[in-house]
Amino acid sequence: MSHKKLVLDVDTGVDDAQAIMMALTAPNVEVLGITCVSGNASLENSCRNTLRVLKVFQRLEIPVFGGTAEPLIGHPLSAGSFHGQDGLGDAPDPDALGLELLQTEGAVIRLVNENPGEVCLVAMAPLTNLALTVKIDPTLPQKLKGLFIMGARGNTTVCAEFNFAADPETAYIVLNHFFCPTYITTMGKSTGLRQGPLHEEHLQTHHGLRYQREMTAGPGFVTCNSYTMATAIGDCFMWVSEPVAVTVELQGTDTWGMMVLDKLGVLEKEHQVVIMRTVDLESFKGMLDSLK
Repeated sequence: MSHKKLVLDVDTGVDDAQAIMMALTAPNVEVLGITCVSGNASLENSCRNTLRVLKVFQRLEIPVFGGTAEPLIGHPLSAGSFHGQDGLGDAPDPDALGLELLQTEGAVIRLVNENPGEVCLVAMAPLTNLALTVKIDPTLPQKLKGLFIMGARGNTTVCAEFNFAADPETAYIVLNHFFCPTYITTMGKSTGLRQGPLHEEHLQTHHGLRYQREMTAGPGFVTCNSYTMATAIGDCFMWVSEPVAVTVELQGTDTWGMMVLDKLGVLEKEHQVVIMRTVDLESFKGMLDSLK
């Protein structure tokens, strides 16, 4: 696999933690920095949980940046207790780090400018940080190698996944201003891994996966951000994809935050995103094995 330079944007709950672990253990990946935002957890807990993961993997040299605590418009959307009150299943950690390792704002702009054409952004949270960043530096997207997003269709409303529902306006800004190669993984593909014998083995190994099974109480495996990270890491992970122009609905009562696919060319947008349809499941299982 080719060498990857990644900047991660997270709201670290259980699935973000899994995805961060995948990046840290991938031999072809260099994590340049991690930016945090409120979402699965509060901004403070998102930052704290990210530092907890880095501490476990002895990678505290990776800078962590505090981002925004509020959506662009409206009030924060709570994830409830899906990831626990603290975002990581409320697992006690008496040695948890404080927030003194947090860095300053403008992180993404600096990291991308230091590595023009080499950085992929992996956005696994509400897109508030990215939208504000492109407002500060409109030239940023053209300096990126790629953008990977977890979001789009619904698990929170009938039409919108949590990351889009939490801040629809910023999802609109990102999808209409980031004209770099853009790849989107959706809830429809990130919840379909059946729970067979191999999955049970992983559940016995990884506390976070056990917590998610208890929360979802079904035969599927809710991987969410792990699929997004796998797409960013693996050159051939995404087997079948669909290029299409998209935007985000901001007016509808029931469709607010919905990602709209323009297959008829009505929007007359030249830029198309790539939506994941089919993946290499064996490769994904191998990535999970690397976390043992």
